[in-house]
Amino acid sequence: MYNSKNALIAFLGMDSQKKLIPIVSGALAIVVTMCTMSQAAPTLPSGNTVQQWNTIAENTVVGSGAFQAEGFLYMAYMSAAVYDAVVSIEGGYEPYGSAITADSGASTEAAAVEAAYRTLVNYFPDQAAALDSFYSEALALIPDGAQKTAGLEVGLAAATNTINLRASDGRLTPIGVTSPFSTLPSGPGVWRLTPDAFAAPQTPWLGSVRSFILQSADQFLPDPPPSLQSSEWIEAFNQIKRYGEATSSARTSEQTAIARFWSANVVRQYNRVARDIADQRGLGLLQTARLTATVNTVGADALISCLFAKYYYLFWRPVTAIDPTAVTADGFGPIPGYDDGNPATAEQLGWRPLLVTPNHPEYPAAHGAITSAMAEVFNSFLGTQRLNIDIHGFDATGPAGNLNAVRHFEMANDLRNEIIYARLWGGLHYHFSSVAAVVLGRKVAKYDLRHAFRPQN
Repeated sequence: MYNSKNALIAFLGMDSQKKLIPIVSGALAIVVTMCTMSQAAPTLPSGNTVQQWNTIAENTVVGSGAFQAEGFLYMAYMSAAVYDAVVSIEGGYEPYGSAITADSGASTEAAAVEAAYRTLVNYFPDQAAALDSFYSEALALIPDGAQKTAGLEVGLAAATNTINLRASDGRLTPIGVTSPFSTLPSGPGVWRLTPDAFAAPQTPWLGSVRSFILQSADQFLPDPPPSLQSSEWIEAFNQIKRYGEATSSARTSEQTAIARFWSANVVRQYNRVARDIADQRGLGLLQTARLTATVNTVGADALISCLFAKYYYLFWRPVTAIDPTAVTADGFGPIPGYDDGNPATAEQLGWRPLLVTPNHPEYPAAHGAITSAMAEVFNSFLGTQRLNIDIHGFDATGPAGNLNAVRHFEMANDLRNEIIYARLWGGLHYHFSSVAAVVLGRKVAKYDLRHAFRPQN
């Protein structure tokens, strides 16, 4: 039988594409000339070139409406291209994709701009006008000459390589589209659509996307969730019923604030941490590119693995288990739904969680997987378990989508422990779901970090 307490204890103990350049060099010259003539105020975000385009990418991806796991996929495309462009010029680390031969003295800034712009405009052509504006401004800041031209060539090659490498990787469009998936016979424990929206299943296809570094999405598939007749199920059911209810009197105001804090967009949260680390450490373009590429490719792999597991196990959400009348005519079973058949648990009609349940299955918890993976990325990059980082999250007293609240984390496991309980207090995930996710996320990150972005011998 799967035991989350035991699991947590165990867990703790392509050739160069430069020949393509002539087709765009004339256009580049025109863009640079037009931008030089413009007297418009700067609009680029703050930071070095890689930080700037990480912010631009984040705004582009989140602005598209991409689901958070889907968002990491697009961030990974861009970040990998930028990393390959930068490392091809500065060296020191293995490229993610194919090696690119760079001319001596090629501009790293130009390469990063070109790689980021070409990748983003490929995946988000409807946002080309905004991207064109950033691109023109960024190029105008780089002195004209052979070094700039050489850098642009490297950036275009890196973008082309990445786009080709990820072609036919299983990504579906448009943004947020659902897809068919294998179902289980209806019954106790089987996932159903959840209130308030009863929305279509969220991006089941993502669990079948080709991973970035992992061998396969099921490489670290968690053990099954506990039996509905087990003592662990009884404990988890009663715990989330008490602490995760919207009107819970057992949950403290601080716990409520923490649960709401972690309702923020994780693409924004963890890319901001990467940019903050770059600021605090005074990182140059190479290390900034390596950090942001690691954050986003490892993040994508962790969430691909998590989505695969979610739609493999199809375990029910707390709101469905606690209130059988919460289900509607979703095609997955009768109305009302099922109780768990366990005499040691008591259903509660009308029970609702503090936070609205996302429209994908329960097990394992996505936030647990991504947060645990990010904790591993940051402690590996910084070379210490003592992270000493601030994370920005949602402040319930502010506007929708804000990142006004800040929480400080000294140790990697402090972060992992908080996300386990934050999702419980939010009424979204049983304790065992978040523990399994934390273990999954760390396993994915450890594997990815051993097999990519490594120093060259």
